[in-house]
Amino acid sequence: MGQQRRIWYAAYGSNTDRERLGAYIGGGRPRGAERWYPGCRDRRMPVESVPVELPGALYFATRSPVWGGGRAFYDPAAEGRTLAVAHLVTPGQFSDIAAQEMYREPGSDLDLSAVLTHGRVSLGEGRYETLVRAGELAGRPVLTFTAPWGLGDVPHEAPAGAYLRYLASGLLGAGGDGNGVGVGGWSAEVVAAYLAGAPGAEGVWSAEDVRELIGA
Repeated sequence: MGQQRRIWYAAYGSNTDRERLGAYIGGGRPRGAERWYPGCRDRRMPVESVPVELPGALYFATRSPVWGGGRAFYDPAAEGRTLAVAHLVTPGQFSDIAAQEMYREPGSDLDLSAVLTHGRVSLGEGRYETLVRAGELAGRPVLTFTAPWGLGDVPHEAPAGAYLRYLASGLLGAGGDGNGVGVGGWSAEVVAAYLAGAPGAEGVWSAEDVRELIGA
């Protein structure tokens, strides 16, 4: 697919980190994980990755068999902001990444017309089977996936350190000053306070703990 067909995949969990994302794209088992990923049909890494701020809230819930702690979810209807990294990928790559998150076999293109038109569409009741259009960046749609439920509908669960490290390092690696969508990133202080204050992590992980995870 040509450059004009690319879309932004907004990662707000561990796929903010390009090394972690590489397991979804190129296949393999990332450090600290218990699962091997088959990868995408197109194994090229994103041509660009930029920090973005999405309307809505990050929270941690359910228990991941891969990491042994809570997973990151995005509630676009909740108050707040969600720090994310938007990766410029093909629709096919987005489909294959989403399939692996849904515990499905990659290899089929998703029909994205409904989410592009309506902003949200459910492909099932699973944890990451709800597609969301979270905005637009540089004339291209910003898409992500999350759970069908909201922040207040499920018990919160603290994330494991290995998982939180990927998330924090990915956000910190975006760099910059956090002045808005696609224009810079965030300092270690901002990232640590943001993650430590997210439901599920709050009261379990302090900002200092998160800073220690990333060596800041």
